[in-house]
Amino acid sequence: MNFGIRARRTLRFVNTRLKEWRMIAWGLASADHPVLAHVIPIRRCNLSCTYCNEYDEVSQPVPLEEMLRRVDRLAELGVSIITQSGGEPLLHPELDQIIARVRSHGVLAGMITNGYLLTRERIERLNRAGLEHLQISVDNVMPDETSKKSLKVLDQKLVLLSQYAEFQVNINSVLGSGIRFPEDALKVAHRALELGLTSTIGVLHDGGGQLKPLNDKEQGIFEEVMTLGKRSYSRFNRFQHNIARGQANQWRCRSGARYLYICEDGLVHWCSQQRGYPGTPLLQYTLQDFRREYNTEKPCAPHCTVSCSQQVAMLDNWRAPQTLRPNPAGQTQTLVQLTGAGASEHD
Repeated sequence: MNFGIRARRTLRFVNTRLKEWRMIAWGLASADHPVLAHVIPIRRCNLSCTYCNEYDEVSQPVPLEEMLRRVDRLAELGVSIITQSGGEPLLHPELDQIIARVRSHGVLAGMITNGYLLTRERIERLNRAGLEHLQISVDNVMPDETSKKSLKVLDQKLVLLSQYAEFQVNINSVLGSGIRFPEDALKVAHRALELGLTSTIGVLHDGGGQLKPLNDKEQGIFEEVMTLGKRSYSRFNRFQHNIARGQANQWRCRSGARYLYICEDGLVHWCSQQRGYPGTPLLQYTLQDFRREYNTEKPCAPHCTVSCSQQVAMLDNWRAPQTLRPNPAGQTQTLVQLTGAGASEHD
């Protein structure tokens, strides 16, 4: 890495950290704005990992003008971070313009990618667009029938990122059902740190985003990787530790409010694993919708493994007991109507 890249990376890192602290301060001061939004510029993916339920093989990119309208609307709602996800976002031919639009609003710009399409030229384009966070999941050391996102295939991509990326890069490894060699997670984490990148680890969930407890060996590996990755922001929560041990978490999920998942059709959902609730178009999403979902207790929360929802909820677990629940139609009613009680059993 040359001096110029190192200097720009350091400057962007400092600016990003300042924005993150402002995000936390504003989130603690006011509960009437979203903190994090995941947007889907394209549902198609160039891979077909067997555990993934978030892709297809045919979808076309969302038109650029529509993506820009969605970014502008999220900025109007006061969002702090917009992350491009998928599918595989690098398949969108105008992704750089979408990221640049996010940054034009002063909003933090992130992306989740499988990394296959990264080249030096692509990384430099992402630098110019203003990307600030990038995450790649590396699931194993050698590709297998479960996942092709292996260290063998992606290692040279990680080297390129370590040399040319001016944005922060996190490598996420996984444990759980379908992962044949759990010790691979340690090898992935060590390689990430060796390259000067951050490292996190997650637990694979079922089709509804629910917990699949780890066995004793996997739990030991999980805790070791968590220790190695303590530089990452995600180390500041207890959720993943409980998930690894098969324990339920008691928390107030604010998805549909503080965390928004915007699908390729422009609809707001709780998260990638609970699509359909509330299913309202983003361009029609109002403060009334926001407050309803903020105060809706999510029945999937105790065994949820969607870490972004959990991390954002840390800002609000201490306030605003949730007094609404969704009914099967995706609407909400009070807990009094459902249980005769006046407050959530999680309070």
